[in-house]
Amino acid sequence: MNKPFENGFSAAMRLVAGKWKIDILCALSQAPRRFGRLRHSIPDISEKMLAQQLREMEVDGLVIRQAYPGLPAKVVYSLTESGTALCASAEGLCRWSERFQGRVEAEA
Repeated sequence: MNKPFENGFSAAMRLVAGKWKIDILCALSQAPRRFGRLRHSIPDISEKMLAQQLREMEVDGLVIRQAYPGLPAKVVYSLTESGTALCASAEGLCRWSERFQGRVEAEA
């Protein structure tokens, strides 16, 4: 739930708070992925953490979990329209970081 005083940037940052959510957004922006493939595309994340982050992102409306019948069950994760837009917006922050990271670290 959004707080009345929360600005748009704060709301977006709250949605991607967590060590792995940006990595998940970036991986899913390339293509929808099954859990195992997504797990391999983010080598340092544990299965438990990936599952937890995906559940949170699904609740927040950033990720869609599509289950297909069959044995074994096939589950594919993809970005919602909102998740895709957030990912596109995050690209600007990535470019900023690439450009100014050395300066920011030197000033710290």
